[in-house]
Amino acid sequence: MAYWLFKSEPNTWSWDDQVAAGKAGTEWDGVRNFMARNQMREMKKGDRGFFYHSVNEKQIVGIVQVVKEIHPDSTDDTGKWECVDIRAVKPIKVAVTLDQIKASEELADMMLVKNSRLSVQPVTEAEWAAVLAMGKTKA
Repeated sequence: MAYWLFKSEPNTWSWDDQVAAGKAGTEWDGVRNFMARNQMREMKKGDRGFFYHSVNEKQIVGIVQVVKEIHPDSTDDTGKWECVDIRAVKPIKVAVTLDQIKASEELADMMLVKNSRLSVQPVTEAEWAAVLAMGKTKA
């Protein structure tokens, strides 16, 4: 299993919206960055990810799971863009902020620290475990 981070502006698509999408989940659509799209091409059904509220909050608030592998993005009329479908698994008990992540020596190389603008990012197994511990959440 691989681990990922999905970033969303909470006023556009929030953790509550993701939870409301139910077990079927929803497309992680609208990604228009080649590097983020390529990350989604590597995802497999069952992979887990962190759900990150960007902009003002800048914190990891939940855990999601890939429920459908790469397919055409229904919001793209050009046919160039693809996406995966994800569903909410559970919230992080204590949200983990970007400031906390940046302050952690263990997470110094996390892509969220190095390239915070990318909307879909890989997370290593060690980073996954460290963030879960910070968020007082079991996998």
